Amino acid sequence: DGHNHPRHVANAKQHHHRYQIDKGWRGLHGIEQRAQQALRAVDVVQVQTCWQIGRHIVEFEQNGAERAMYGARLLPRLAERLTAEFGRGFDERNLRHMRLFFSSFPNWNALRTELSWTHYRSLLRVDNAEARRWYMDEAADQNWSTRALERQIGTLYYERLLSSRERQ
Repeated sequence: DGHNHPRHVANAKQHHHRYQIDKGWRGLHGIEQRAQQALRAVDVVQVQTCWQIGRHIVEFEQNGAERAMYGARLLPRLAERLTAEFGRGFDERNLRHMRLFFSSFPNWNALRTELSWTHYRSLLRVDNAEARRWYMDEAADQNWSTRALERQIGTLYYERLLSSRERQ
């Protein structure tokens, strides 16, 4: 019987070993997927945190009388406190971005959770609210990287699309 020939046995063992390795790689693909999901979850928490801090700043500043007395020192003090408690990422410049973020996107439920804080920072440079919303939706739907989003904003993609539709 030729099936027990050493070469056939060696080939079968090699094939089985290759199958085990392939099966192992498929398992690792699942790990990669879970790592991506974890990163996305971290992005959502970061975006939500920035939005909440922005809301806190805006609501505090809108308390009128206190603002005149304390407003000028609010961001430096808040930056100092948050940095001491949570580390980097809470300097005055970033707090101003967070305030603008909340002001530009006052409805948390209208935000796209697929996008990172870096995406939203890019979107804050778009003055027109309609264009900003369009870029946000397009970036999420088309799965644009931050770099791709910045390129589209930089080349006025929305504005060019709008004018080409108006010409039709």
